[in-house]
Amino acid sequence: MGVTVRRRKPTRAGAPEHTEPSPLAPDVVRGHESLARSEWEISRACFEAALRLEETPEALEGLGMAAFWLDDVATVFDARERAYRSYQRRRDRRGAGRVAMMLADDYLSFRDEAAIARGWLRRAGRLLGGLAPIPEQGWLKLWEGYFGVALGEDPAGVRKAAAAGAAFGRRIGDVDLEMTGLALEGLALIIQGELTEGMPRLDEATTAVVSGEMTDPVAIGRSSCILVLACERIRDFERAAQWCRRIKEFCVRMRFSFPLAVCRAHYAGVLTWWGSWTEAEEELQAALQPSATIRPALQQEAIARLGDLRRQQGRFEEAAALFEEIDGQPLAILGRAALAIDRGKPGAAAHLAQRFLRQLPALNQTDRVAALDVLLRAQIALRQRSEARASLAKLKAIAEAVATQPMTACALVAEGLMAAADGGHARARSAFEDAIELFTRSGGSYELARCRLELGRSLAALGEREAADAELREAILMLERLGAGRHVETAAALRRDLDSVALGGREDKPPNRLTRREVEVLRLVAEGLSNQKIAQCLVVSEFTVKRHVANLLAKLSLPSRAAAAAHAAREGLA
Repeated sequence: MGVTVRRRKPTRAGAPEHTEPSPLAPDVVRGHESLARSEWEISRACFEAALRLEETPEALEGLGMAAFWLDDVATVFDARERAYRSYQRRRDRRGAGRVAMMLADDYLSFRDEAAIARGWLRRAGRLLGGLAPIPEQGWLKLWEGYFGVALGEDPAGVRKAAAAGAAFGRRIGDVDLEMTGLALEGLALIIQGELTEGMPRLDEATTAVVSGEMTDPVAIGRSSCILVLACERIRDFERAAQWCRRIKEFCVRMRFSFPLAVCRAHYAGVLTWWGSWTEAEEELQAALQPSATIRPALQQEAIARLGDLRRQQGRFEEAAALFEEIDGQPLAILGRAALAIDRGKPGAAAHLAQRFLRQLPALNQTDRVAALDVLLRAQIALRQRSEARASLAKLKAIAEAVATQPMTACALVAEGLMAAADGGHARARSAFEDAIELFTRSGGSYELARCRLELGRSLAALGEREAADAELREAILMLERLGAGRHVETAAALRRDLDSVALGGREDKPPNRLTRREVEVLRLVAEGLSNQKIAQCLVVSEFTVKRHVANLLAKLSLPSRAAAAAHAAREGLA
């Protein structure tokens, strides 16, 4: 956030504060010129040379910025805290307030210490309050809004702060401030489900980035990341991919490592959606390299995305280990919920999805979709039909407001699942077919394969065996191409014997006459879980689990739990 550095003019005790521009040391000037050209090593050397002659807050502030782009965290904190103290000794409220804002971001992004970060931000506000209009006052508003996004706070507050910052930038003619505020305001609108107002703001801000209109590296990085984050939240993957490619080229050219790492993590999400899983993993590994030890939030996001990729690949144990590594992080909670559904643990999935939803502010709409999708599937499996219909209504309302193809397809799949659970397989068929069309257009490979499986179930329930077999065969081919091994086994087992597998809501032909609950218990037995653990997963008593195990062993004429596990593996249930 480039501003004119001012040096205090000596005053008498009690005299009104006064600052005036003062010539900077030649090395400090050269350091700032090198920063503008993304010559981070050269700028650092210039500031260090200046400090060897005289320790000034301007040289320390410049050194802190160069160290920031070089990922030298120790120097970032040391230089900026010394710069802050030096500005305070000089009674330069503007300089101290500016550095306090930087330290607020440092404590959040490098150390994940939100309380300390908030303290620095409040200190900046007190220092900058009452001064004549200066850019730092506008940036303070934007940092308040950005913190609101990072900490999952109410998007209405984010929107208000962002709009104030953007308006301040327009008023004083600061393009970096105005465009960053516009981007942040657009994201807040997107989170609230107001796309028609939000996306144009984001597109305009990012155009200012790639056109070279914006010059401040920090503003450029924030604006770029905000755009891609917004696209992902509404599943507008085509728009996200277009901007990701442009932003990546720009970041490589300008040597902006931090926004490049963030962009890579989000681009991996796009590649995962498209089924380009090898490339997605490469992007995630690249994103993890610079952030592994210095930016916890970025590291956690990349780990969560890698965990979800492993889940889709059917590598459940690896996915679980990755989610456990960042236990408690919202994306990990959501990932564990989806994993529980894949593992046939609807009770655990419902609990985790509800836990995720409780953490969201009431006005946050777009983040609810994935959790509502998992919750609905869990509620259907648990035969909680009225609760599932309530989840479906919420999901459809958000999808209608967002109206992107992937979001609409997600709502159609949910409609199909609900209809199938109610025995309305003709309605389910129509919903699944419409969803398949939208997934095909938007390139959602894994989601498309899953939808074909559900369509196959409903077609089989309608007695259309050939059509069902064709859908299942196509789903298997798609899952094989993706490399989703365990999901391939499940689909193949379903295709082998359409009559012996519980088909989308039909309760008259479960495998080997087992009830749906007995099938769930059989899957968990095959995973090696004890009766106590199974009871915890299904939210039932241990006695009930013991009765289910005894019943399924009797029905299958099996002598032991080990034999039941082997049977489950043969039937594709493990």
